[in-house]
Amino acid sequence: GAVASYLVGIHGGREFLEQPLWVKAGILVAALIFLFNITMTALAGRKTAITNVLLTGLWLLCLLWLFAFVNPDNLGLDKMYWWYIVHLWVEGTWELVMAAILAFLMLKLTGVDREVIEKWLYVIVATALFSGILGTGHHFFWIGTPGYWQWVGSIFSTFEVAPFFLMMSFAFVMVWKGRRNHPNKAALLWSLGSSTVAFFGAGVWGFLHTLHGVNYFTHGTQITAAHGHLAFYGAYVALNLAMFTYAMPMLRGRAPYNQVLNMVSFWLMTGGMAFMTFVLTFAGTIQVHMQRVVGDYYMDVQDQLGLFYMMRFGAGVAVVLGAVLFIYSQLVVRREVVAPGKAMAGEVA
Repeated sequence: GAVASYLVGIHGGREFLEQPLWVKAGILVAALIFLFNITMTALAGRKTAITNVLLTGLWLLCLLWLFAFVNPDNLGLDKMYWWYIVHLWVEGTWELVMAAILAFLMLKLTGVDREVIEKWLYVIVATALFSGILGTGHHFFWIGTPGYWQWVGSIFSTFEVAPFFLMMSFAFVMVWKGRRNHPNKAALLWSLGSSTVAFFGAGVWGFLHTLHGVNYFTHGTQITAAHGHLAFYGAYVALNLAMFTYAMPMLRGRAPYNQVLNMVSFWLMTGGMAFMTFVLTFAGTIQVHMQRVVGDYYMDVQDQLGLFYMMRFGAGVAVVLGAVLFIYSQLVVRREVVAPGKAMAGEVA
């Protein structure tokens, strides 16, 4: 419905929130149906800290979507409401969902006591909410808000590194302490990779340009794109693929299969995304100097970045190939190789 509306020129005109009003209402209704199903399922089973954090994150995602219906005439105020969704989804409520899913995977894959995992989970959630809510201020630097947001945004955005560092540390400590030799090594690899890439993408690369004195020059450059690509891949893509890798063998009633192909797809996608991040970072550094310091025209600068964009395209091809390989490893059944036993050897003889 949204795509059909866009094709005939019907849209809201707001980036990421361009859906027509009726589509936004449909998204809200669909989300409520989904959440009702998930909530009733969770309440019918065992209530744990993991399910509580997961439900809290999902319901907050839905509630924050209500700001999509607010469209004030003042552009600065509009951007404030806009970031309530775009930022608080990413660096607020989704961190709760990510922490809960990661805790579930660590519980199943490592065998560490639930009490230990839940203690880590509480600390991660506390740091995520403490830093993420006021960390929204790093989006308020240049939209016409009062000057104090430059300091509030800079300070609390610096703390936003903490929950991602804790999630990465949590994953590796759980594997180190784990006493279970789980057969699904691919799911474990994706879980560790997700937390690690999210730390570097959202944490380290986010911190690189979150201070207002630095962001004054880097805002809207390819440095921002580098941060966004790596953070999204780690916190969203890799986490979902970790869950798929863990769940699909059980849903299809088989032991983990095609794990080697799955792990190759991990390194292909992760390597491609890492290379893309470095390429965009270098391109952004050159862009900042030429465009923001020297004062060259935007399109003239873009012409000078052509080689970096070609390398970025090559990295994207690697990511796509890895994604195809991952899908193949999940859906195509590996041929079972049966070694002849004693009875079989006797029959042959």
